[in-house]
Amino acid sequence: MRIFLFELNEGLVIALRAIASNKVRSLLTMLGIFIGVAVVITMSTAIKGIDNSFQSGISSLGTDVLYVDKWAWFTNEEWWKMRNRKNITMEEYYKFKELVRLPVAVAPVTNTIQTVKYNERRVENVFVNGSTADYIKTTNFTFAQGRFYSEIESNAARQVAVIGSEVAKKLFPNVNPIDRTIKIGGVNYKVVGVLAEQGSFILGPWNPDNQVYVPIETIFKNFFNRSFKTITINVRANGPAMLDETKFEVEGVMRKVRGLAYNQENDFSINQQEGLEQTYKSIVGVIQIAGLFITGLSLFVGAIGIMNIMFVSVKERTKEIGLRKAIGAKKRTILTQFLLESSVICMVGGIAGLIAAIIMSLLINQFIPTSIQIDSVLIGISVSLITGLVSGFAPAYTAAKMDAVEALRYE
Repeated sequence: MRIFLFELNEGLVIALRAIASNKVRSLLTMLGIFIGVAVVITMSTAIKGIDNSFQSGISSLGTDVLYVDKWAWFTNEEWWKMRNRKNITMEEYYKFKELVRLPVAVAPVTNTIQTVKYNERRVENVFVNGSTADYIKTTNFTFAQGRFYSEIESNAARQVAVIGSEVAKKLFPNVNPIDRTIKIGGVNYKVVGVLAEQGSFILGPWNPDNQVYVPIETIFKNFFNRSFKTITINVRANGPAMLDETKFEVEGVMRKVRGLAYNQENDFSINQQEGLEQTYKSIVGVIQIAGLFITGLSLFVGAIGIMNIMFVSVKERTKEIGLRKAIGAKKRTILTQFLLESSVICMVGGIAGLIAAIIMSLLINQFIPTSIQIDSVLIGISVSLITGLVSGFAPAYTAAKMDAVEALRYE
């Protein structure tokens, strides 16, 4: 064991000297490994950060919520059939709420896109959601300040608003928003609550942080007639285990409310977050495949480069190999020496790629969320080491099996 450790230490010293004596060549050889590791770690930190953000956003909306809508989400159903469906009305919502038994909360939702202003500050194209006081029961929202609007405020169509965290930051960077008056589409609303950060980068305009919530009757009063636009009915089941049973009841009650005969197909859709998650996963899957392809290509090019450089190194040091063999160096000693050299080149390239990936992740985090994971770091370093061992084996084996006499004669 002591002899092996001595040989390992000696081989490492020789390998480091060889790398130091050919700095430019070594740096160029490391480039492929550097790019491969930097790409795979940057990609994994970005995907993990986006995934965490997405799961946070989905969680804030509630994973046990059904959405009864005129339109189906993420479906191949013909859009013109859905367009010709009747709007879901508030009258149908009231009937539906009276008949259902399993849900723990039911709330109507409609929305409009408006400009929101406070003094000289403004936020364009904000989703303004109108609902009843029960809406908060269909979500997992938490509050940074204030509260949600009450049932009395909702029924009386009071002009009160709850704003998302991003809207609050843009309109009130240095001011407490509570009880301030904002303008939504030119109409005054008093801010009664500010949501804590809830949302997800990937949800875009549907991110709760970028939205405003007002009583539904104020939307009908200030922006459009209630018959003009369909509503969505948010239905919260009593936990994920009750989701399927609740969905079955919701379908039956909605068919009754809509007056459908037994042989008529549904003229409404019951949507779930599962469809959004599947679409998200398919998009992320494509990104991952593309990233892995680029990584694999970079590592392959790097490995071929290392193998070629190591063959050149073996040729250049043929006499040195012959001399070492002549004074008693074993095959495993020579093999270990060149494997160490290729591994060190890859490890240095991998560590440099890791540092670059961390820096890039911190920069990217200013625009999209990233999350640096220990397992990604370990995988990057492991891949570098394995690439070094695999790409260096053939040259190392060639050096190890050289005949000492023939090696000493080499010119």
